[in-house]
Amino acid sequence: MIAFAYHVRVADDRAVDVDDLATARTLITTLQNEVTKLQREKAALQHQLDVLCQRLFGKKSERVSPDQLRLAFAQLANEPGEASEPIEMDSGERPGRPRRRAAPPTGRRLLPPTLPRQRVEIDVPEPDKICACGQTKTRIGESVSAKLEYMPASLRVIETARFKYACPRCHDGVIEASAPPQAVEKSLAGEGLLAHVVVSKYVDHLPLYRLERIFLRQGLDLSRSTLCGWVAEVATALTPIGDELRRHVTAATYLQTDDTPVTILEPAGGSRKGRLWTYLDPIGRQVVFDATPTHERDGPETFLASFAGDLQADAYTGYDALYATGRIREIGCWAHARRGFVEALTTDVRAALMVALIQQLYQVEGVGAELDPDARQRLRQAESMPLLAKIAAERDRLACTVLPKSPLGEALRYLTNQWAALQRFVDDGRLAMDNNRAENQLRVVALGRKNWLFAGSFEGARRAALLYSLVQSCALAGVPPFEYLKDVLMRVATHPHRLIAQLTPHQWAQTFGRHLAAA
Repeated sequence: MIAFAYHVRVADDRAVDVDDLATARTLITTLQNEVTKLQREKAALQHQLDVLCQRLFGKKSERVSPDQLRLAFAQLANEPGEASEPIEMDSGERPGRPRRRAAPPTGRRLLPPTLPRQRVEIDVPEPDKICACGQTKTRIGESVSAKLEYMPASLRVIETARFKYACPRCHDGVIEASAPPQAVEKSLAGEGLLAHVVVSKYVDHLPLYRLERIFLRQGLDLSRSTLCGWVAEVATALTPIGDELRRHVTAATYLQTDDTPVTILEPAGGSRKGRLWTYLDPIGRQVVFDATPTHERDGPETFLASFAGDLQADAYTGYDALYATGRIREIGCWAHARRGFVEALTTDVRAALMVALIQQLYQVEGVGAELDPDARQRLRQAESMPLLAKIAAERDRLACTVLPKSPLGEALRYLTNQWAALQRFVDDGRLAMDNNRAENQLRVVALGRKNWLFAGSFEGARRAALLYSLVQSCALAGVPPFEYLKDVLMRVATHPHRLIAQLTPHQWAQTFGRHLAAA
C-alpha cells in the first residue's frame, strides 16, 4: 500500500502534515471556519472604527446623501423583493432631480424695534444756515441712519437706606422701615446678579472660572467659591418651584425621556459617572431634569412613581419594570431604529432600502406637522401604515440573509425587539415618531459639560438638574431666562405656597411676564 502525506498550510506559512484525506478535509474545514470568523471580526472592528471616525471627524447629522442611496438602489436592483416604485430622498425629491438651494435673503436687515434707542442729533453749522440771499434757512426735515452699538455690562452698588424714627420727647419707641424680602438672606449679590451668574453657566455654558475672569476685567474680584456659593443659594431658594414643576410634569399623560452621563467628584477623591435624565412634557411645554449617582433603574422608577401614561424612550432595559406595571405604555423611537441602519449602511449596502423606507415615514410626519392630533392620526393611518408593512417585510427578508452580530444584524434585532412600541405612534396623533425633542434637551448639558467638565459633588449635580429644569422650561415657554430668574428670586420668599405654581415658567409667562413686557 502506498502512503500519501497531505500538507495543509496554516498561519505563519507553517505546514501541517496529515496522513489521511479525511483528517485533511476536517482540518481545512476548521481553518475555513476560523478564517470566516476572523473576517467577521475584522468587519465588525472596521465598522466600529468607521463609526468612531464619523463621530470624531465627520458631520454630526445622520442625514444620508441621495447620491449614496441612488448607488445603493442600483446595487440592490437585481435582488429579489425590492420595491419597484421610486424612493424619495431626504428632501422629498425623487432620484435624478437636482436639489435647488434657497436663495439667501437680500437687503439690509432691520434692527429690532424692541431695543433701546439713543438719539444723536447733528446740526448744520450756524454760518451754513444763512442763504446766499441773506435769509436764514428753515429746517425742513432730517436724514436718519441707525447702527447697532454694544454697551458693556455694568455693575453697580444698590444702597438700601431704611429710615428710623423715635419720639424726641420720651426717646422711646424707635421704629425702622422693614427690610425688603430676599430669596437669599444676607447675600451681597442682588437678584439681577444672581440671575446673571445662573444664566451664564446654565444657558451660555460658561464655567465659573471664566465668569470670575470676566468680573475681574470689570473691576470686581469675585472668587470662584463665592460664585459657586451663590449658585447653591439660588438653587435652594428656587427648590419649591422646581418641586412644583416636577409635580406638573409627572401629572402629564405623555412624556419623553433620555439621559446623558456626567462626571461627579467623590468626597474622598476620584470620580464616578453619574447621570442626568430629562423628562419632557411636549404637550405642556415643560421639562424636568433629574440627577442620579448611577445609571441604574432606581432613578427613573423613583421619578416616575406617580406617572401614568405614555413614555417615549430608547430601549434602555431600566424602563422595563415600569412597563410591566401596566400603568405606563412604551412608545418607541424611530430615530434610534434608523440610526442603526444608517451606521450599517457604511459597510453593508443592503441597509439602504430600510433607510429609505424609514425616511418616507419621516416625510409623512413632515406633512402632518401642522395638523391637529386627530387629522395627524388619520394621515398616519392612511400613509404610514402601508410603509410600516413594507418595513416589516424588508425586515423579514433581510433577517434570512444577515449575520446576527453584524451591524445590519444588530439594527434588525433592535427593530424586531422594539416593533410593537415603534408602531404605537400611528394610533395617537399626540405622540411623536421619535424621541428627538428629549435628546435635544440634553444638548445644553453636553455643551456645558465641555466647559465645566464635571460636577463638584452629587449635590452639585442635583442643583444643576434643578436649574436646567427652570431655564430649559423657560426656553420651551418662550420666556427670557434672566428676566424670569430675577423676578422669581424677588417673589419666591413671600409668594403664597399654595400659589407656587404661578412661578413655574409657563404660568409665570401668563401671570407676570406680560406685566414686565408692558413695563
